[in-house]
Amino acid sequence: MTQPSASHAQPSRRQWLATALPLAGAGLAIALLPTAPRAATPTPVEVWKDPNCGCCQDWVDHMQANGFAVKVHATGNNAVRARLGLPQTLGSCHTALVGGYLVEGHVPASDVRKLLQQKPKALGLAVPGMPVGSPGMDGAVYGDRRDPYDVLLVAHDGGTRVFNSYNKKAST
Repeated sequence: MTQPSASHAQPSRRQWLATALPLAGAGLAIALLPTAPRAATPTPVEVWKDPNCGCCQDWVDHMQANGFAVKVHATGNNAVRARLGLPQTLGSCHTALVGGYLVEGHVPASDVRKLLQQKPKALGLAVPGMPVGSPGMDGAVYGDRRDPYDVLLVAHDGGTRVFNSYNKKAST
């Protein structure tokens, strides 16, 4: 009986393990690597604005840059604001609906996200007027000015409380 030649010999168990284990370890390491985060589905927002208002479009751009899918109705916002029950004193140049909440004016996207996470019993959020430094009312065209303003949480009865404040000097 002849011995198989070295070129046809089966590897020893030790040789096989020395070859296979590093490959298995590499496969395990690849399997355990964190995967790239999946792109979240954009949150839909419906906006009513004046067709000629540039700051409204800048706010829409801000929302889109922060993961919102915005549908715009360039028909003005007075009728929808009244239909939704927002007091005139809290009005601004555009009105939006997102996740069942009203968003009036230049509300930062981060506050809209916070509202959607917290889910308070409320009509929504409002930034009355058009404060310089708020999203859509910011940037070089305004001399990078940042006036203080509040984002208000609006109750169903029209009452408000401060939801977030911006550009306020710290009290000493």
